[in-house]
Amino acid sequence: MLSDSEFMRYSRHLLLEEVGEAGQQKLKEASILVVGLGGLGSPAVQYLAAAGVGTLWLADFDHIELSNLQRQTLYNMDNLKHSKAETAREKLHLLNPEVEVIAINQKLGADNLVEFVQEVDLVLDCTDNILIRQELNQACYQASKPLFIGAAIRFEGQLLALNPQYEHGCYRCLYEPNIGVQLNCNNSGVIGPVVGTIGLLQALEAIKYFTGTGTVPWGELKLFDAKKHRWHSLQVPKDPACPVCGVKEENHDHDNVK
Repeated sequence: MLSDSEFMRYSRHLLLEEVGEAGQQKLKEASILVVGLGGLGSPAVQYLAAAGVGTLWLADFDHIELSNLQRQTLYNMDNLKHSKAETAREKLHLLNPEVEVIAINQKLGADNLVEFVQEVDLVLDCTDNILIRQELNQACYQASKPLFIGAAIRFEGQLLALNPQYEHGCYRCLYEPNIGVQLNCNNSGVIGPVVGTIGLLQALEAIKYFTGTGTVPWGELKLFDAKKHRWHSLQVPKDPACPVCGVKEENHDHDNVK
């Protein structure tokens, strides 16, 4: 049940036929793991907390640097050298104390990702590291949890929604783990609002998913060209040989065949 203060706080949601009290209750009961609290994660977690998502798990082992402030809008000068995860938790508590925020101030990897993924209903990949993204993709498919991947570099953005319950391809089908030199914001630059745009869309699709509003573009790679303000969409086909989501062949004991 929503409290009186929640009815007031989320009144604009409650006015929406697609959300209403039932949808807001689903948000209240939802839990999301957000991996990466930089340019993508900063706007995403602010809108998820403001929307009333019940539990947010925030994972980032990094500290706030001056160069982050060009695009990581959750932080300010007073936060320099502080933990991103802890700072984000404090700021989101001030924004909405009714949301439970759990800070994970440690590096996540193949050895512990599944443990955290299993605790939540949905995962947002807001990292800028392809290897971590591959590990997140594998962990989500292992735990059968939806994954919203965001990425941005220079004037270009990407958004990909994956659901292990559906027959589209996964991130491993799209990109090989060893693709050579990794381009990221650190070595190639990025215009701030592009990162913010993708992060906000990750939050939007998460809210749509929990409230059952509209259609989540499962298995579609959305490509944003900010210079021309154009979007392109590509279907991600399933690779039958994919070690993450491909069809698993049954092992037959030919020695027992008469």
